[in-house]
Amino acid sequence: MILPPIPENEAERLKALKEYSILDTLPEEEYDDITKLASQICQTNISTISLIDEKRQWFKSKIGVDDYESSRDAAFCAHAIINPNEIFTVKDSRLDERFHDNPLVVGEPHVVFYTGIPLVSPDGLALGTLCVIDDKPKELSHEQLKALKSLSNQVVSLFELRKSKILLEKYAKDLVNKNKELEKFAHVAAHDIKSPLNNISGLSQILISDYSGKLDKDALMYLSMLDESSSILRNLVDGILEHSKGDAILVEKRSVFNLSELVNETIALLDNQSEYRFIFSFQDQKLYTNRVALQQILINLVANGIKYNNKDEVAIEIGFDEADEFYEFFVKDNGNGIKAEDQRRVFDIFEVLTNEDRFGKKGSGIGLSTVRKLVEGLGGTISLESEIGKGTRFLFTITKYNFL
Repeated sequence: MILPPIPENEAERLKALKEYSILDTLPEEEYDDITKLASQICQTNISTISLIDEKRQWFKSKIGVDDYESSRDAAFCAHAIINPNEIFTVKDSRLDERFHDNPLVVGEPHVVFYTGIPLVSPDGLALGTLCVIDDKPKELSHEQLKALKSLSNQVVSLFELRKSKILLEKYAKDLVNKNKELEKFAHVAAHDIKSPLNNISGLSQILISDYSGKLDKDALMYLSMLDESSSILRNLVDGILEHSKGDAILVEKRSVFNLSELVNETIALLDNQSEYRFIFSFQDQKLYTNRVALQQILINLVANGIKYNNKDEVAIEIGFDEADEFYEFFVKDNGNGIKAEDQRRVFDIFEVLTNEDRFGKKGSGIGLSTVRKLVEGLGGTISLESEIGKGTRFLFTITKYNFL
């Protein structure tokens, strides 16, 4: 018996094999289907998907053999991987000096015929083989070899899918951890920034209230400016904190809920004194999506419709429709409207189009950026239609999932 040589790129090959995290995994139907088909096409008793590591040949899938692994020194597949671009065939091992006294030939499973197609990674590294084996001499036809090659490509595709899935799961886990760290940092930063701002604002208001008679006009003006600046900074910190939570909100699981109940909750949060008029016609509509994210989107859009509204009666209309692949929404207000030249940039972070809102406060330019981030994270798109003096209509979609 002649021992199989070691490939020149062995260290690189083993590293690539381990990156698939497939060695010693449980049997899987997708791989077993391939070995069954290979055995049937080639009319052989045995077929395996074999992977070669440092010392052994391990079977990811096998037909016609009981063992899960064998010594690399005796493995025909260890010879096959030496030339990744060539089909390795032994028509009759009993007449071949490399194998005639091989323990797999003289003993079970009595390998006489062998053909192995190297399983080659996209980087050109042979990980193992898809092989067919029989206990009598044999020769495969051109069509059988072609079919076997196609099946080997499918095995490599499964390996690549597995690798991609592992990477995606790792990235998802890392993202969750980073979101938690970011949220924790945002909370700490917000607290550390807002506490002194609250102190400044509180002291400014005390000075204005208790010492206004003792201060000149310039001093009072400076104190008012200081108080107003503190308020603007607090709102900015709140906006940044909300924006930073966007990714964390999207991690929330989908659930089934009643849309009208969600909308009523949103209205109650923003209009607890029933000052504004709301219009919506949907009743008992069940949705299956990320409830927290959808509510955050509606809160931002409805709040904008209230804040940037110069009408005596604020009117907000919320619409809904259901298409084959998407939920479709709109939030329409009768407010100030947005100039055509400004409509493209309203979703950019820190873009502020007006000096102050209905309540005399300046916006942070973060709310609509957060809305776009959430909508796109839910697989949808957002756009707007607006006319100065007549209001704005925001339209957005969310990818629809079947919950039945």
